[in-house]
Amino acid sequence: MRYKRPQSVLVLVCAPGARVLLLERVSPPGFWQSVTGSLEPGESPRMAARRELWEETGFGADVPLLDLRQTRRFPIVPPWTARYAPGTRCNTEHWFMACLGAARMPHLNPAEHRRWRWLRAREAARRVFSWSNREAIDYVFGGAGGLGELGTMATSSPLSRRV
Repeated sequence: MRYKRPQSVLVLVCAPGARVLLLERVSPPGFWQSVTGSLEPGESPRMAARRELWEETGFGADVPLLDLRQTRRFPIVPPWTARYAPGTRCNTEHWFMACLGAARMPHLNPAEHRRWRWLRAREAARRVFSWSNREAIDYVFGGAGGLGELGTMATSSPLSRRV
């Protein structure tokens, strides 16, 4: 059995109007999140973020990707511990932001996600299952859903044109 690396990425997909794209996992139902995924062997966090963005939404290299230079370490929850080598208890998550010029429809992988929604930052933060996902939204949009410095950049056109 090939075990997952205990390193992952979280990619906030943002659009003007402080909108955040959330995806509902197939299992468990009701588990809403941003784009996430584990790093493959030999893959950097940036490479994983770009790959996961493509695999989970169909958004390609035309979408600017900003490394937020934030990481969070969290315990791996029991339903997923078997995916990791014995004794692995924690995962390190690297945060990125993908900035779209306008909200658009993602192309979901039906094996992973069942639905998607564009939500205002405050509602997205309430909806996500993971505390680190909630923290990432608050980091970008300034706690309680208000636009912080990064959120302002995320919803303006100059960042939408950056790579």
